[in-house]
Amino acid sequence: MTAPTPGGRVLIVDDNADLAGTLRDVLLSASTESDPLEVDVADSGKGALARARETGFDVALVDVKLPDASGVDLIRPLREASPNSEIVLITGFASMEAAIAALRAGAFAMILKSFRPDELVTTVRQALTKARLQREREELERRYRAVVDLTDVLVLALDAADRVVLFNRKAAELAGVSAESAIGRDFVRAWIPEDDRVRLNDALAVARQSKRGTSEVETGFVATGGQARRIRWHLGGTVDPGEGELVYGIGIDVTERRALEKRAADAEALSAMGTLALNLAHEIRNPLNAAKLQLHLLARDVGKLEMEETRASLLKRSEIVGDEIARLNRLLTEFLELARPRGIAREPVHVSELVDSVLSLEREAAEARGVRIVRDFAPGAAAIGDAEKLRQVVLNLVVNALEAMKDGGVLTARTFPENDRIVFAIEDTGPGIDTSVLTQVFDPFFTTKEAGTGLGLSIVRKIVDQHGGDVRLESAIGKGTTVRVWIPTGR
Repeated sequence: MTAPTPGGRVLIVDDNADLAGTLRDVLLSASTESDPLEVDVADSGKGALARARETGFDVALVDVKLPDASGVDLIRPLREASPNSEIVLITGFASMEAAIAALRAGAFAMILKSFRPDELVTTVRQALTKARLQREREELERRYRAVVDLTDVLVLALDAADRVVLFNRKAAELAGVSAESAIGRDFVRAWIPEDDRVRLNDALAVARQSKRGTSEVETGFVATGGQARRIRWHLGGTVDPGEGELVYGIGIDVTERRALEKRAADAEALSAMGTLALNLAHEIRNPLNAAKLQLHLLARDVGKLEMEETRASLLKRSEIVGDEIARLNRLLTEFLELARPRGIAREPVHVSELVDSVLSLEREAAEARGVRIVRDFAPGAAAIGDAEKLRQVVLNLVVNALEAMKDGGVLTARTFPENDRIVFAIEDTGPGIDTSVLTQVFDPFFTTKEAGTGLGLSIVRKIVDQHGGDVRLESAIGKGTTVRVWIPTGR
């Protein structure tokens, strides 16, 4: 079907050739150079539908009584054949009931055959204006939808009950649903974490009250697979003639920005700690070494006591003090490792071989805990980096996994290429980590272990950052934890 002309295309449907010719002449006489009319004629319902499908029309003048159809019955098929068109019925026997029925069927107007030429031209012009406005509105809506779907921000609209009436492509992709299936769902309950719902509801209330103003709020967003994202919402209220009171929201995904800001703050804090740590190390290690030496001498003297019960009790206490001194020394070493600025080597590292060597080193510890080790390595997977630093990363992750499986389990180590990076993953079948603390596991001094220092994963992230890589931790209570590390290949 071809597009309607700028002025307008009129289709006359009447089996009376003389009347159809008269109508055609009247309309063509009203045609102007600035607003031309194109007029076509069909003498039956079948012929009208064929013309509508072939050339289209803006306004159809249809006789109510045709040899093969009723003009009223033709309204719907004609408009389906030529969308955004208007139908004007022509009849010589009009009643109030017939006029109402025609309008209900979708007719623009009904004209009696005793019409005046100017009445016909005015009605057709009005119908053409309505058809043109409908086309323009549809085109604007199409462009609006295209812009909304192509933009890289989340765009949505909510009704007065917070149900979704608009969900663009970006929002649908992030939520892991189709835009159509999101329509009608309660947005706050479906995609906003419980902790953020009150704040978002307050912001929505402000947007509805202000109408022309906007409100801003940052909340979590439950994305595909239950992954949490951080979204900065700009909300504005309005009243839509068709939908009623609406709130439009534009959401910007700030997850990576917040992560970078946190890393920058951590790096600044660690940089400030660096000088302090180096000075404290000397001051702390000297008394620690002295205490350890004196403890050794004390244990030797205690061993000479004749009273066995007293000797055993004192040796036990001495052992506890020794363990605590060793723990303090380990904490100091890890703290220095985290705070000390140090470059890394840039050389090929065979990741599968490196991971395998760490697993071999920890084999006895795994057997002692009843843990079975499973290897799933991609051959020849090589990255560019510091082998010793990466070994420290793998060792930290493997030790964490083993310590999580106190009653046995399975430790699975995987390596595989992914685009221009090599991935290695350490999976355990331990008790898992509560989702409420997952965002804190890489923070310095945060730990879920009774005797942990809280620096192991911080060191892991620091080393991975130095390599220009990425590290992510996923966990589920009762199912275990998986840590994945991405290291560039240097290509």
